[in-house]
Amino acid sequence: MSVIIEIKPGASISCKGRRFCITKILDLETVLATDEVTGVPEMLFVKDLVSADALQNEADGSEDDGVCEGTELTSVDKNDWEEANRRYLLILPLIECSRRTRRMVEKQAKTGGVHVMTLYRWMNIFLSTGQVSALLPNKRGVKKGQSRLPVEVVVIVRTTIEDFYKKSQKHKATTICEEVEKRCRNAGLLVPHPNTVRKFIAEITEELKISRRTGRRAMKQAFDPVRGRFPGADFPLAYVQIDHTLLDIILVDEETRRVIGRAWLTIAIDVFSRMVCGFYVSLDPPGAHSAGLAIAHAILPKEKWLEQHGIETSWSVWGLPRTIHADNAREFRGKMLKRACQEYGIDTNFRPVATPHYGGHIERFLGTVATEIHALPGTTFSKPSDKGDYDSEAHAMFTLKELETWLATFFVEVYHQRGHSALGMSPAQKFMEGILGTKDRPGTGFPKRIADETKLRLDFMPYFERTVQRYGVQIDKVEYYHDVLRPFINAIDPADPKRKAKRKFIFRRDPRNVSRIYFYDPDRKRYSPIPYRNLAHPAASIWELRAAIRQLETEGRKSIDENGIFAAIRKMRLQQENAAKETKHTRRSKERRRFHSTGAAPLISTESSVDSHHEGEPSSRADIKPFEEIEKVS
Repeated sequence: MSVIIEIKPGASISCKGRRFCITKILDLETVLATDEVTGVPEMLFVKDLVSADALQNEADGSEDDGVCEGTELTSVDKNDWEEANRRYLLILPLIECSRRTRRMVEKQAKTGGVHVMTLYRWMNIFLSTGQVSALLPNKRGVKKGQSRLPVEVVVIVRTTIEDFYKKSQKHKATTICEEVEKRCRNAGLLVPHPNTVRKFIAEITEELKISRRTGRRAMKQAFDPVRGRFPGADFPLAYVQIDHTLLDIILVDEETRRVIGRAWLTIAIDVFSRMVCGFYVSLDPPGAHSAGLAIAHAILPKEKWLEQHGIETSWSVWGLPRTIHADNAREFRGKMLKRACQEYGIDTNFRPVATPHYGGHIERFLGTVATEIHALPGTTFSKPSDKGDYDSEAHAMFTLKELETWLATFFVEVYHQRGHSALGMSPAQKFMEGILGTKDRPGTGFPKRIADETKLRLDFMPYFERTVQRYGVQIDKVEYYHDVLRPFINAIDPADPKRKAKRKFIFRRDPRNVSRIYFYDPDRKRYSPIPYRNLAHPAASIWELRAAIRQLETEGRKSIDENGIFAAIRKMRLQQENAAKETKHTRRSKERRRFHSTGAAPLISTESSVDSHHEGEPSSRADIKPFEEIEKVS
């Protein structure tokens, strides 16, 4: 199944079990498409579109188990990963060049020391998957059961398309498909499916079409970017800035409405339009997990997320950013985030030390958020002189959940809609112009949507390397097991069979709910959720787990085991429930636990890279709801 969904004229997509060809983009939420069977045009909502492969897979039963193949990024050999990135960097100038010619491809192939058709193949692989891991050596970018067109057929297809677009006359895609069929039959070669030819046609940009039909001057006038103040931020998602801030507002517990303290906000904005791309709010200090959750939220569509928060205004911002711009904080430089960004072709650009003006856009935006926050009950203001005699704790009324909903509402219903002095229009209008274009300047078109959302979320989650023992695997003194681990018990590392070293496997975990971890099967190339070995244990966040360990250490326990940890968790919860008068620290701990448990139930999806096949779990865990949105915190 394709890992990306392209939404542009000429693209084949599926919607509610039917296959369509997109003809026009109406706005950021709707498209006009033609039913490929009846030929009847219909208006479709972007949120309902899925890849055309999904319908085919459903028809042939190729994914009845709900599992998609994928590559665990951290398990890839360092040299192989470097080679995949070398290939990506070799094709990147060609992918980004809208006036690509065969001579340019030949020159780049010579530079890289590869055959020109190899370069074409790498470009096709990346354009169809959107993932750098598809360029890994020996992978060949082709999944089991798929075939690749012979080189001679590819040459005929590309040459035919080039021939037709050299002419000023506009031709229908069906005409090009028929010509390709005729040429292939005459040459005694395999005739490609018309949809395959359409995919090649879709690679021809509007810029190239104008260049071929009306001349380079018209093309240059229509497509050359207008340089902005931030170098390179000339179109939507060219640069996305991300940063953290401690919000100037006191929060209260959801049940008792007593004070629990302040929250952290991790947020990402599009520099071109100043639109908020995504965010994550938590009582925990910033870390790699908060950065990863914010980035995943920024990349993925938000229709379900808005519905869960009761917000009706659209938030039509999704897609892979070209570059993520951040400060030099440690959480932005970790291996997990670095490799996850590389996997999706996202460049990372770090702010030079002691140069705060490089992050001016997001700093000013955070100032805007602070100004709005200062008008809410319970604000601490930014300076003691502004606070005066105001009693922040006495006036506090927002819970963490309510604050998150308020922030989202402010972003999509107020900030996105009102005029921005630096833009001369609202961020929403600027973003729409960048995507759809104006009378004078074409837009970039819709960014590609990620089809396998669970795989992307897992790629941005923290990971661990562990051997598989007879009891399963242990992380933070907690044991996990499922029969899917049985073949890997005491497995020997194939890279070092002489020393009989134990093989380490990759496990990922949502820090907000550690009741399950996600095991990457290197043979079947898929994830499987692995529950606690003892299913009687309650779900808990990593914060709560570590707090229990610290409590046992404080009590002088010499031996701390799993049963002792969860006994401590139950005891701490009981104390919190029964306390006649809770302290601020206790109420903060309780609210953090509630927020984590409601927002991070196990990540299970029947349409993703996760194998969800566990059965027989006790009904006492029914309160842990299946989790479709890793960024969901409501």
